[in-house]
Amino acid sequence: MELSNSHNLRITPSEPADLKFGIRVTMAASDPMRSLLGSTWHKEHWFASRAERDDALAAMGMRHAYSRIGDTPSIRLAPIER
Repeated sequence: MELSNSHNLRITPSEPADLKFGIRVTMAASDPMRSLLGSTWHKEHWFASRAERDDALAAMGMRHAYSRIGDTPSIRLAPIER
């Protein structure tokens, strides 16, 4: 899937192979976006160190500041390593 706003990413989509620590983003089975993106959609973000990855994982897992009360994200975040 092409990125419409890749300039908004913290790192470019073409990461070097030496980034060993990552975050895998997937959707819950009940997410209605699965009908648009497909059941196998996922995104991986890679980092140079475990600490950098863990900081990003904590930030990505926080409640979005502009979400409505009661809204909960249906993405799943998982730490991964190469």
